[in-house]
Amino acid sequence: MPFSPQHCIVELMGHGKIAGLVSEETIAGGSFLRVDVLGVGGIPPFTRFYSPGAVYCVTPVDEPTCIMAMEQFQVKPVYIWSMPELRSLEAGDDDQETEFSD
Repeated sequence: MPFSPQHCIVELMGHGKIAGLVSEETIAGGSFLRVDVLGVGGIPPFTRFYSPGAVYCVTPVDEPTCIMAMEQFQVKPVYIWSMPELRSLEAGDDDQETEFSD
């Protein structure tokens, strides 16, 4: 039976937490947990995918509780230009040619 999208708090094995609208998605033939995080507290909306092995616990909650958890956890999207290693590659600090797409 397919997993219906619902608001959840997801606890990860690395002791991180994320909250959002959770559903299942198949990527490259494998099943992943998809977490769509709403734009709250000045953080834009974004999506993360987790392997089931990375998940410790999934707790279904109502939407107001999910939004409150999103605000408290302050999980942010990853931008390539915010990662120093990638910025240095893009600036030509490395001899390797690297292409970045938007």
